[in-house]
Amino acid sequence: MSKILIRGARILGGEPRDVLIDGETVAEVGTSLDAEGATVIEAEGQILLPGLVDLHTHLREPGREDSETVLTGTKAAAVGGFTAVHAMANTFPVADTAGVVEQVWRLGKESGYCDVQPVGAVTVGLEGKKLAELGAMHDSAAGVKVFSDDGKCVDDAVIMRRALEYVKAFDGVVAQHAQEPRLTEGAQMNEGIVSAELGLGGWPAVAEESIIARDVLLAAHVGSRVHICHLSTAGSVEIVRWAKSKGWNVTAEVTPHHLLLTDELVRTYNPVYKVNPPLRTEADVLALREALADGTIDCVATDHAPHPHEDKDCEWAAAAMGMVGLETALSVVQQTMVDTGLIDWAGVADRMSFRPAAIGRLEGHGRPVSAGEPANLTLVDPAYRGAVDPAGFASRSRNTPYEGRELPGRVTHTFLRGRATVVDGKLA
Repeated sequence: MSKILIRGARILGGEPRDVLIDGETVAEVGTSLDAEGATVIEAEGQILLPGLVDLHTHLREPGREDSETVLTGTKAAAVGGFTAVHAMANTFPVADTAGVVEQVWRLGKESGYCDVQPVGAVTVGLEGKKLAELGAMHDSAAGVKVFSDDGKCVDDAVIMRRALEYVKAFDGVVAQHAQEPRLTEGAQMNEGIVSAELGLGGWPAVAEESIIARDVLLAAHVGSRVHICHLSTAGSVEIVRWAKSKGWNVTAEVTPHHLLLTDELVRTYNPVYKVNPPLRTEADVLALREALADGTIDCVATDHAPHPHEDKDCEWAAAAMGMVGLETALSVVQQTMVDTGLIDWAGVADRMSFRPAAIGRLEGHGRPVSAGEPANLTLVDPAYRGAVDPAGFASRSRNTPYEGRELPGRVTHTFLRGRATVVDGKLA
């Protein structure tokens, strides 16, 4: 592999530096570095981050290749600046055995655009009745460390306790989709003023908060690790903050769309805004931003949920829940968190690379931009402004809530172990 010299980039938003990549690693960081024999990238004014890590991606393969494949999903990830993603288990068949997680892992290896770390199901078939092969999935070639029935809640307290006890043996983590099923029967959107006015079934905040409260208590009782997926309410923030004040091993993520969009958008009846958990209120959005800034929420995760056109181009009640998010995540975080002054670019690196990699126990990612480290890197032009055009997405699906919306920032280059996967904003 040839040498690459990134000249004049601001590492984590700091002073301009040169970064020399030699093979798969960062060889040197400094000023006026020797560019002999190297491909030079002039990066004045650009931000250099460690490669982004997503704890929550739906790649749909196997079974729903009409929505996404591992190849198209990892291309979308690379365009968004990600060098590693965790692939959720709600595939067909469900990733509840060593065989299926190894299949997804191998497909990731073949794609070459980013590393794919499969997430194993907690229960067989995501049915919530019997623990899946947690140990076998962990011991497989995929080395699964994160387990989740995402899309469904592990609502049985005994099953959840047993899962937490099981993964403790190998420092795994159970990532919970916090949704009390009886409280959300027939739910179409956030329960509140807008749902009442529109006459749509409400998804109350307490349906999320009650499960989180139960699970942080269970994690403390067992002495295990629990991670809260796509936290979306101000009340959930307070529960996680309280659990962390106790020293319990609880982590949480927030999606970009819950940092920006509110349930007022549902007034359009455009199914692109239908998502689980639903878009909440402006007060919730502000609470989530503050919690991400102060570290109560550990990281940003996309919950990239691709759907084919026909599953979204229909009436609201019949539409599938979910939004694509890999290619717009960093821009939304820049708009809601950086441009508002809530965090700086070092904070972005922490919330979108360092912490998600640590939670997932993902080696080789979420590392400092320094000599000797793997060259998993993302170069961002923060001055860019442009309208989102899903026609140009690398993802197979187009169900973005940002179509036509102007967002800041653009990933210009992504490097996976020293190999450029994105150059000048285009797939390499």
